Amino acid sequence: MCGRFVARTDSRWEAFFGLKRPPPPFESYNIAPSQQVPVVYRAADGNDCGLMRWGLIPFFAKGIAGKYSTINARSETMATSPAYRTAWKRSQRCIIPANGFYEWQQLDDGKRPWFIHLSDQDLFGFAGLWDQSVTADGQAIHSFTICTLPASPFMAAIHNTSFREPAILRPADHEAWLVGSVEQAQQTLRPAVPGMLAAHPVSRRVNSPRHNGVELMSPWVADEVSEGQS
Repeated sequence: MCGRFVARTDSRWEAFFGLKRPPPPFESYNIAPSQQVPVVYRAADGNDCGLMRWGLIPFFAKGIAGKYSTINARSETMATSPAYRTAWKRSQRCIIPANGFYEWQQLDDGKRPWFIHLSDQDLFGFAGLWDQSVTADGQAIHSFTICTLPASPFMAAIHNTSFREPAILRPADHEAWLVGSVEQAQQTLRPAVPGMLAAHPVSRRVNSPRHNGVELMSPWVADEVSEGQS
């Protein structure tokens, strides 16, 4: 799964994601569910980027978030799950730009967060689905979910409770994911290969979304006196 991640817009986004205009300014080092996040989607005249709520609200929900988490969609069941199947059927696929993400490893003394990123660059995109739901007063809510896969061996050692990992798209697969056929899109959902990812443990300060600074990505020092989780 993916429950927290990092994203900050910069000059590379337009070329990397094939955008027709600059993305909205954004910088967060501890993005949490329900927050507004930049998302790349295919518009009528090309790829565009706009803010959407993290945690998909299905079109039929009248803009009201359900009681179950919809921040992640399992690739194995998203075509049949009531929350995601319409978005999948309508090819409402999107890319969520990121610079890294956090996962929690179960240890004897509790859970330790890790920061994970690509080993060869600091910009990539998660595969996602988006939807639009209209409230009773006519407000359109745009929201998204991040697709997940069974964990690769690298991620299984870190995320050792549910053994899942977010679907990270290769740049060459951006087009197929956004506008390809169902078969082409499915082929882009591949787990990380050996050497693709790098990771290090970080402070438990990241546990609280109230903490949001670049220092959250820094390696954890084992003799830290206090990690200030609150």
